[in-house]
Amino acid sequence: MNFPFYIARRYLFSKKSTNAINVISGISVVGVAVATMALIVTLSVFNGFSDLIATLFTAFDPQLKVEPVKGKTVPADDPILTEIRNLPQVEVATECVEDMALVTYNTRQAMVTIKGVDDNFDQLTHIREILYGDGTFELHAADLQYGILGIRLAEQLGTGFYFDTPLQVYAPRREGQVDVNDPADGFIQEELYSPNVLFSVMQAKYDKNYILTSVGFARALFDQQGMVSSLELRLKAGSNFESVKKEIKRIAGDKYTVKDRYEQQDDTFRITKIEKFIAYIFLTFILVVACFNIIGSLSMLIIEKRDDVNTLRNLGATDKQITQIFLFEGRMISVMGAIIGLLVGLLLCWIQQTFGVIALGSSAGSFIVDAYPVSVHFSDIALVFVTVLAVGFLSVWYPVHYFAKRLLKKSNRRE
Repeated sequence: MNFPFYIARRYLFSKKSTNAINVISGISVVGVAVATMALIVTLSVFNGFSDLIATLFTAFDPQLKVEPVKGKTVPADDPILTEIRNLPQVEVATECVEDMALVTYNTRQAMVTIKGVDDNFDQLTHIREILYGDGTFELHAADLQYGILGIRLAEQLGTGFYFDTPLQVYAPRREGQVDVNDPADGFIQEELYSPNVLFSVMQAKYDKNYILTSVGFARALFDQQGMVSSLELRLKAGSNFESVKKEIKRIAGDKYTVKDRYEQQDDTFRITKIEKFIAYIFLTFILVVACFNIIGSLSMLIIEKRDDVNTLRNLGATDKQITQIFLFEGRMISVMGAIIGLLVGLLLCWIQQTFGVIALGSSAGSFIVDAYPVSVHFSDIALVFVTVLAVGFLSVWYPVHYFAKRLLKKSNRRE
């Protein structure tokens, strides 16, 4: 058995002559455990919110989205897009035309994003799961063009689930000059009718700004015949997602970008990651403060064990071994605190996941979920454990060497 470790273990668990040392050692373990627990719980809550946002976007966003690097649109029959569309792993491919437009309904108006898609958009995404109303997913019928509004946009315009008069949609003409005597001639005007449904992604980005309609309507409105702003894809079940994505990127080259769902919402997830990182930094500082208790405990232990140091030296222990005894003492406190904190933190996460003890609001239904979402990632457990050990080990290294050096000097003088 390692001699310094054996002595350190005896010192840690044996009763000291001064009871305060036992109390401070216990407080040190509790302090490290609480900081570790806070790190685990906080990072898991951020993971929970991130995973929740991902599930909300999934109903609207495609698995993969191919967009031009330059310009808003490209020809729909581009050989590159055709090759991507014909890959054996691609099950559904939808052409999209997306741009800004002005919408008016009675006396109200709003700037919106018109997203024109193919009829197979419901096969591409889970759009049917977030539709509300008496109708169904339908983009056109005969000569009528339907528009499916986000629920908050419908509230803003005052349409409700069904609007009896069509929406008036305006977009500026791409070519020609504006007649100052007839400014309205500078806009293309089209009408959208109600399919008796609205969609609710539960994200303002979509619910307040988007209107889903047919790609034919969008092309006519924005004068983009034969063009697409993006090609959206769903892969066949069992396909190797990363491998197919890599192949599509190879085909796309420098002309197109290929984004998965997370990359399509990069701004949102980047904010979440930044907030999570800041929380990690602040809680690590709290951990550093908690480690000062370890320093206090070790300094008192070194003073109490000064007679033992003389005995150990007479028995043949070297100065390095004596210093290692107190280093092991501090490290054992850190390890015990880390393990206890991890176990308690994981237990609290499990309780929150199972029972939803801490609610988001005072009444059910006030938010998307009633309780704080929690998702434990193994990478966070490993990060927290390594952080606690690193902070604990580094915090005791200098004080132990300093106090041990002074104690050994005094011991040499006595000899």
